[in-house]
Amino acid sequence: MTQISADPWVGLTYRAAAVLGEFRGAGSVVARNGRAARHGLAVLLSGFFEPLFYLLSLGVGIGTLVGGVEYGGTSVSYQQFIAPALLAASAMNGAVADSTFNVFWKLKYARVYDGMLATPLGPKAVAAGEICWALLRGAGYATAFLLVLLAAGYVRSWWAVLAVPAATLIGLAFAGVGMAATTFMRSWQDFDLVHLVVLPLLLLSTTFYPLSTYPGGLALLVQLTPLYQGVELERAFVLGTVDASVLVHVLYLLVLGVAGLLVAGRRLERLLLS
Repeated sequence: MTQISADPWVGLTYRAAAVLGEFRGAGSVVARNGRAARHGLAVLLSGFFEPLFYLLSLGVGIGTLVGGVEYGGTSVSYQQFIAPALLAASAMNGAVADSTFNVFWKLKYARVYDGMLATPLGPKAVAAGEICWALLRGAGYATAFLLVLLAAGYVRSWWAVLAVPAATLIGLAFAGVGMAATTFMRSWQDFDLVHLVVLPLLLLSTTFYPLSTYPGGLALLVQLTPLYQGVELERAFVLGTVDASVLVHVLYLLVLGVAGLLVAGRRLERLLLS
């Protein structure tokens, strides 16, 4: 008999292929969500308008009273300061809406995932498909919002071409965590916790004030939040203040998103196949 080589690289390749195989079919979930979204365009667009209204009311209104803000060693207008942060918030809104409320409805009431798992799709493929759809929604919001910023003259650098990929990364982080958290929720009342987390993140993650205005302990806490990482990443690209810290923001959001995806996949497997 011929002895099969115990090459560790071959074993690693097989294991990697097996892991990737568990996510096969995620595109079918994205396509299904796209068809369903055509019947709820008003709801789909709602997440774009909240940060836009913040920009109009605070940026255009209060911004004329605030004047310049010191950021990245230069002075920018208040409108330019909050605009990238609201772009990040727009990506967060889209990702959270799809990965929490919509996922809970499909999981607990519509039983959509039971039907999906009756096909060759596995739980991890379903989780990946839902998160990819949330990424697309967040990227769509970010693209539309970036066009608004360009038209308003709030973009200061060609680095802004990376603002939409950055928003997609923000969406990955929030969609992964959002879906993982949703698998632990028991009723609609639990979604009060979602609002309890999202609203403070929007208001406190240096969205409207520079980090230097926060007390020491609160400033440290703010820097540990995912939206702060996203806000700083978007500001770096839109305002042209790119430095080595961008890699830290990217790594933070990527690790958070992948961890959320893995937890969500395992939780779906436990809930639907046990």
